[in-house]
Amino acid sequence: MTTIWLAMIGLGILTFLIRFSFIALLERWQAPPFVQSALRFVPVAVLTAIIVPALVLRDGVLNTDLLNPRLLAGIAAVLVAWKTKNVILTIVVGMIVFWLLQIFFHL
Repeated sequence: MTTIWLAMIGLGILTFLIRFSFIALLERWQAPPFVQSALRFVPVAVLTAIIVPALVLRDGVLNTDLLNPRLLAGIAAVLVAWKTKNVILTIVVGMIVFWLLQIFFHL
């Protein structure tokens, strides 16, 4: 049992040091302009990589037909986000559309 705890503590410290090193490094180092401009796209790329598979994959199979409730709710959420720029409203509308599609159309 103590081996597991030692491994967990050791890996926790290692993870902390790796993440902290970037914080400490970036405090003293100014990234070149091309790196700064490329880093602006990281959040969008990560969010897309998380959300798109959730919308178009079902049980590991690609599902892009118009009867996919997740895809339809995602399209509704994108339209609301584009029109209003309101994150909370986007989430609420996406969830409501998803739930309504599941309740009324059994999709």
